[in-house]
Parts: sequence; structure tokens; C-alpha cells
Amino acid sequence: MKAVFDTSVLLSSTLWDWSVSQKLLHKLILSNASIFSSPEIINEYLDVLHRDFDYTKDEANEITKVMFSFLTIIMPKEKLNIVNADPDDNKIIECAMASGSDYIVTYDSHLLELKEFRGVKIMTPEEMIAIMDST
Repeated sequence: MKAVFDTSVLLSSTLWDWSVSQKLLHKLILSNASIFSSPEIINEYLDVLHRDFDYTKDEANEITKVMFSFLTIIMPKEKLNIVNADPDDNKIIECAMASGSDYIVTYDSHLLELKEFRGVKIMTPEEMIAIMDST
């Protein structure tokens, strides 16, 4: 199983103990799933840690070091223009395409509206856990 977490799910899975996103992260790690990200997603994550949560640069860098233990970083080459309402969301789809992921896990309404793109299912952490629990 291969998945891409958007920035909000990455934040929830790394900052809030016992959040649904963190429970999903643990399930994926234990099942030897691959979780992909890109430099663009990581940079957005770092920006949000600093801007919205007042983490210092050093604190944010320490958190990302932990993330690199479970994330595989890839460099998407294909630029897409799929999410017109929020073009910033395209980086999530680009990462999923470049990694050959099966799933995009997100709370973003613009991405969730798509439901699927080129065979990649787009769902919330709750939906992903339900799928994992049913198999």
C-alpha cells in the first residue's frame, strides 16, 4: 500500500497524540505501507509549524527529522493543474502520481471532491482506517 498525506494530515498525525491521523499513521507503519511526500509538501508543513503554531525553525526541523523516519521523499517531475479552486493542492496530486500511490489522505475539501484521480483514491483518514480495518 502506498499513500500520500496532505499537509493537514501530516500535521495532525505528528502533533496530536491519539488523533485519527496519528492512529492511521501507526497502522500504515505497522503494515509496512509506504508514505510519500515531496519537498514542496515538507516546506508547507514547516511554514505552517512556524506561522500557525509558533514553532522556532530549530523546533520545526527536529519534528521533520522524526518524519523522515517514516516518509519517503520524492521529486515530482510532472506539474498538474487539476484543482482550480486551490492550485496549491496540486502538489499533493503531483506527489501521488510520481510515487505511484494508491491513496491520497486528506481533509481538504477541494481534493476530497475529486474522489479519485488517475486511479488514486482520495479520502479522509477515517475512511482509510475503515478500509484497513475491513481487510
